[in-house]
Amino acid sequence: MSDFQLSCCSAADLSEEYFKERDIQYLCFHYELDGVDHLDDLGKTIPPEELFRRMDEGAQTKTSQVSIAEYTDFFRGILSEGQDLLHVTLSSGITGTYNSAMVAKEIVEEEYPDRKIYVMDSLGASSGFGLLVDKLADMRDAGIDIDEVYNWGEENKLNVHHWFFSTDLTYYIRGGRVSKTAGAIGTMLNICPLLNVDFEGRLIPREKVRTKKRVIKKTAEKMVEHAFDGKDYSDTVFISHSCCEEDAKELASLIEQKFPKLASPIKIFPIGATIGSHSGPGTVALFFWGDKRTD
Repeated sequence: MSDFQLSCCSAADLSEEYFKERDIQYLCFHYELDGVDHLDDLGKTIPPEELFRRMDEGAQTKTSQVSIAEYTDFFRGILSEGQDLLHVTLSSGITGTYNSAMVAKEIVEEEYPDRKIYVMDSLGASSGFGLLVDKLADMRDAGIDIDEVYNWGEENKLNVHHWFFSTDLTYYIRGGRVSKTAGAIGTMLNICPLLNVDFEGRLIPREKVRTKKRVIKKTAEKMVEHAFDGKDYSDTVFISHSCCEEDAKELASLIEQKFPKLASPIKIFPIGATIGSHSGPGTVALFFWGDKRTD
């Protein structure tokens, strides 16, 4: 096994058990719930179902990124143990955390000149960001050195596809991704927007699909269209959701029917507080490896 530590942040929306199993260290984003500060600690303090219930009841949320000081302390803790470090951040198209991590990198490089420190902008979010980190962990565990793992990640991170749909437009309207007028009409017509993450790591609305059943089918069709090897896809698939597990399971079942050669059963994770504060309840996201995102 290569002797370097792989790390990311809690917005990768994997479970604590999964992080431990894969030997991936993480640090936590922050969020406010009705003015009270909390760590996005994978639901340990406030479980996702409680967070989304309170949001449904009108609680206000606000997120904040990891600070330079937090990154610096986190990096020091790993480097002081004699390990090199590859840290992967949430997309720069969503947050400024990549810039903060780069500043921290410059600080600790002066203190540990003999250590290798890489910071990678995932250009991804939620468990799609997690899917990239998971692949890098596979490579590390196969004994591939940190330089090759970093270079491979930079060359291939845009091959991770992120497709999101929502059955609740409230937070998309609040965040400005859907106008109030379009949101009102969309709600009346039972429209579920289908979005993806583009090549700059931004969440972009792509299609308006009527009814949940149709948008689930459409999301699966996006994987048929874009996945490596089409229906012969044999890699990993992650799904995340915000308090709509049955919808996530329905999508997973459809994907497993269409793609019989999957490397393993689809893993389903709850969307955490960082992403969930902006998506709200009712969002399902599908992540897989496919052709390079170019728009």
